[in-house]
Amino acid sequence: MTDLQFADEILERIRALPGRYHERAYLFVLAALEYEQQHRSVRGHVSGQELAWACRDFAVDQFGLTSRTVLKHWGLESTEDFGRIVFSLIDIGLFMKEESDQLDDFMAVFEFDEAFDRSYPWAGVRQVGR
Repeated sequence: MTDLQFADEILERIRALPGRYHERAYLFVLAALEYEQQHRSVRGHVSGQELAWACRDFAVDQFGLTSRTVLKHWGLESTEDFGRIVFSLIDIGLFMKEESDQLDDFMAVFEFDEAFDRSYPWAGVRQVGR
């Protein structure tokens, strides 16, 4: 099987899922997992909280100030949405889980308005006293 055939098969599985999220949301979570793995010295299991933060960091790297808008367009408005996508990807065989993994691992990891708006790394803003 070629990489292109494999990619097409993944997209077919994702497109067969119920339409709660845009297909790009699923691809985004897949990419965020790889993003997290690349930042580790050893590849391995990623917890729900770790993946939620990886989604945040990956979004900021990819979309900057528009991160929250892009994710909202895809139907992602909370860390719970990341979890629902992960468990959908587990259901179709694209992710594997450990016995202890559960959807609750993604509940309220962070608030989107805080993570994407108030704590955005504004490199161009000089802090008072500096």
